Amino acid sequence: MDIQYFGDYMTSTKNVSEMEPDEIKEVVRKAYSRVAKGNVDCSEGTETLVSSSCCEEPTQTSSSCCPPAKTKITRMNLADALGYDTDGMPLSATESFAGCGNPVALASLKEGEVVLDLGSGAGLDMFVASKKVGPSGKVIGVDMTPAMIEKAKKNAEELGITNVEFRFGDIEDMPVDDNSIDVVISNCVINLAPSKAKVFQEAYRVLKLGGRVMVSDMVLSKSLPQEVSDEVVTYTGCIGGAILDEEYLQHMRDAGFADAKIASKAGESIHGAYSAYVTGTKPE
Repeated sequence: MDIQYFGDYMTSTKNVSEMEPDEIKEVVRKAYSRVAKGNVDCSEGTETLVSSSCCEEPTQTSSSCCPPAKTKITRMNLADALGYDTDGMPLSATESFAGCGNPVALASLKEGEVVLDLGSGAGLDMFVASKKVGPSGKVIGVDMTPAMIEKAKKNAEELGITNVEFRFGDIEDMPVDDNSIDVVISNCVINLAPSKAKVFQEAYRVLKLGGRVMVSDMVLSKSLPQEVSDEVVTYTGCIGGAILDEEYLQHMRDAGFADAKIASKAGESIHGAYSAYVTGTKPE
């Protein structure tokens, strides 16, 4: 598959609907490799703006993933706006931030818990979580982009954080043991997975009885026009791969989660995409 970049934008010879799941994953991996390496910049002049594959859709004007076009917001400011405490965080931990919420803030993490971050990126959510679970707890991050994992490892070393572990893998087939996790978190990543059903089946598998899932993600209040969902840049921009909110919850219920619900929502776009805090529990 031929993928080319024009400025900050990415194009492909194929529409998303013509791609196999592995092709979609490769497109996403390449996009986020660019984010990890700092090769995406929506700025005018020298100021680095919020720009990631989550902010590459030329027509996007409103969502929690991205500010309105040409808004002067840095990645660290975006993390601050979403409720992160970035004091002491290295720039490299926030410059690749591509989230649409702050799942850690709502995860009610406790000392000693084991947390799994799906699509952990440069590690920001993991580092915040590591403080909450303390030295007796642990945070595992799974990401399919080697450049992100390498960056996250360097960030952890710089911060002196030792209760984190980074694993290369696919969130549709997680390199994590059954019944080993207390809390699953994720930030604007599940929408990028071709099979949301597999992701939630895997999340259910790895959680302990009574374990909980708390994710921030992009979902839809209405179906996207075909021309929007078929664009590669829209898919990697966290919109094209989003599904209807009720379908999202049904995937969780089908996997076995109890009390699957959208706890809060924000930032609905012109296409009906919005940032949702989604929760569920694996029954005791």
